[in-house]
Amino acid sequence: MTATGIRRVGLMLAVLAAVAAIAAGVWRYGFVQALDGLARRGEADLTLAADRLTGQLQRYRDLAVLIAVHPGLDGADPDAVLLHAADRTSVLNIMLVGAQGQIIAAAHAAPARANAALEQSEYLARAFDGALGSGHGIDPGQGIRAFYIAAPRFAASGRVIGALVVAVNLEALEGEWRGDRPAVFFTDDDGRVFISNRSEILFWQREGDRLRPPQGPIPPFEHWQTGAHEIWRLDWGPYLPRSGLHLAQDLPKISMRAEALIDVAPARRLAGLQAAVVALVGLAVAAMLFWALERRRVLAMANATLESRVAERTTELSGAIAALRREVAERQEAEASLKQAQADLVQAGKLSALGQMSAGISHELNQPLMAISQFAENGALLIERGKSEAAAGNLARIAELAGRMGRIIRNLRAFARQENEPVRRIDVVAVVETALEMTEARMAKDGIDVDWQAPSGPVWAMGGEVRLGQVLVNLMSNAADAMAGREECRLLVRVDAAAERPVILIRDNGPGISAPEKIFDPFYSTKEVGASEGMGLGLSISYGLVQSFGGAIRGHNAPEGGAEFSVELEPWQGEVAA
Repeated sequence: MTATGIRRVGLMLAVLAAVAAIAAGVWRYGFVQALDGLARRGEADLTLAADRLTGQLQRYRDLAVLIAVHPGLDGADPDAVLLHAADRTSVLNIMLVGAQGQIIAAAHAAPARANAALEQSEYLARAFDGALGSGHGIDPGQGIRAFYIAAPRFAASGRVIGALVVAVNLEALEGEWRGDRPAVFFTDDDGRVFISNRSEILFWQREGDRLRPPQGPIPPFEHWQTGAHEIWRLDWGPYLPRSGLHLAQDLPKISMRAEALIDVAPARRLAGLQAAVVALVGLAVAAMLFWALERRRVLAMANATLESRVAERTTELSGAIAALRREVAERQEAEASLKQAQADLVQAGKLSALGQMSAGISHELNQPLMAISQFAENGALLIERGKSEAAAGNLARIAELAGRMGRIIRNLRAFARQENEPVRRIDVVAVVETALEMTEARMAKDGIDVDWQAPSGPVWAMGGEVRLGQVLVNLMSNAADAMAGREECRLLVRVDAAAERPVILIRDNGPGISAPEKIFDPFYSTKEVGASEGMGLGLSISYGLVQSFGGAIRGHNAPEGGAEFSVELEPWQGEVAA
């Protein structure tokens, strides 16, 4: 190899070493920067997980304080009071503790060792001091992890006469967010993992800067600092990152420490991509430099030949530029055609929506218009017979129905503009009775026996009075259509106020539903083709109306025959029992 060749090889090696050094520096800088962003997101996720846990436990603190002053605890059967509260809140147990630390009453029977554990607990001692105490441990009765909250009970003189202890099922709380990302665990003052969304590390114990299982071999673990961040490298299972950013946050409110492991693989990939780009750019620059030097040498040797080649190359570039301009023009034309097609699709969607709204308005106004017609005919007959007061009542009902039609149109117009009237408190019984009044003439005409037993008082729920009335009128009208031609027609209407969510039940003794899974599909109808009421939109619109205020509508065949529809509504939460 000549001296010139040796110099070229040495220069190439030096350039490669410089590019590698720069790429390594870029990787390090990019990795640290990516870790900063990862840490910010991880801290937000950790704070969210900690707030969710403390917020859930706060509800049980409030429960303990409320039950502690319940007058039924001083009655003849405090166990029943505690059992009722435990069943409605899904806690492990609720215990009434006397001033000497003995269990007086409990929602569920507690073993003798539970009394001993209570007497030795710090949270009960804190409650006897007049403050709200809390702690955690393994429940002696059921052998699962529990969080205990102790609220003091005071006599009229202000002296502490006992405490109320609520045992919260931590496993039930974990079930709501187990498997979520990132991996989060909560350690107690002893360094033990007591709560986590990764069950494989529960009860692991902290030893120094690492965690180890309660028994068995110690799994591999390393940790180091990268900038201001602590990185853990571990092999603890398939659902924990091999390399993770460790974050921690103290939670003095529940005497625990929240920790999280954020997978750093995305940060490594991003830093590697940045370093690769820099390396490629460096190599490209080096290649261009070598190419320029070599090109200059060749130019010096064959200047005359190069001039002709430059002219040829210029001609080729001119042709390439012209071709590129044509391609740009073609792309611009294609883009304009695409925009026009998109605009046509949007216009077609608008026309389709307008057609559906027109069909919906025709269907929804048909029932009130028929009722107005009937009231008008009856009013004319009443006037002929000289019963002006009864005729005035019919006119008042016509005015009321006209106003209701106006509200229906406003609701449909708002729906077309993607606007909804705000839900509010409504009396479900009053809405049902209004719907029965609107369909009363139809039921009497068809000889339908309406079985309606109103509850003793109003049943409050969240919804829209007009929209719910539309749904009920439609369901009752459909039931009347289904029972047409039968010798005995019965329509049962009920309001279940005892359920957790108020439910309206409408059942007929017609032929039932042939395809229950399709009844809420638009344009699906079992009525005769060409019938004025057979457009197939009623149940579809009713479905949307019920969902608009957070309810649910279902339809199926009743066991004794006929169709049964239920409308489930959100309960009104405006009043809370003391």
